[in-house]
Amino acid sequence: MNPAPGDRPTDRRTTGGAPGPGPRRRPRPTRAELEAAHDARLPDLIADDLTVLLVGINPGLSSAVAGHHFATPGNRLWPALYRAGFTPRLLDATEEDQLLGLGIGITSIVRRPTARAAELTAPEYAAGGGRLRRRVLARRPSWLALLGVTGYRAAFGSPDATVGRQPLTIGTTQVWVLPNPSGLNAHYPPSALAVEFAKLRIATGLPDRSGLLGDGPFSTGP
Repeated sequence: MNPAPGDRPTDRRTTGGAPGPGPRRRPRPTRAELEAAHDARLPDLIADDLTVLLVGINPGLSSAVAGHHFATPGNRLWPALYRAGFTPRLLDATEEDQLLGLGIGITSIVRRPTARAAELTAPEYAAGGGRLRRRVLARRPSWLALLGVTGYRAAFGSPDATVGRQPLTIGTTQVWVLPNPSGLNAHYPPSALAVEFAKLRIATGLPDRSGLLGDGPFSTGP
């Protein structure tokens, strides 16, 4: 099936690449690089019929400079995926293409990079939600997992939504909301964040690839 209009030029579908060394230290972007990143657009990491399509709110400027999703220092997506059993080892943002072979992709509600999600407008969220629906209908992931309840509420007009499985479906795609993995999200320390990610993995039927948390039951403590 063809992708939604405007999606194909931003798709990245490479699945190759040998295992790398894991997280690595990247040089801090210069002020000029961050300024130029406002006009950058990160390509989706996407393919047809994925098990899970992860959805960020929008790219951070550091990620736009790096050219990889969730490359902002302090973002906890990659450790959460590993601890929850989605990946067999801790990946670096530069190794994101390896997710496709595990049935996982990444996209965003809004494509415009910003320093903070608070810079986005309500019309941007609404328009991004519409484009995301079309992308999902074209690509048919089994699960759509939005990273942050605030972004989900704004994009889908669901002000009372909470973390977890949602009543909404998009075509045959089921919807789940995860906590925002940003390091600024103090409501979810790393252990609690990993548990929420593991709950999604169990619901999707994916195996525990890291063997760190297993399939529960999980402690609700920090």
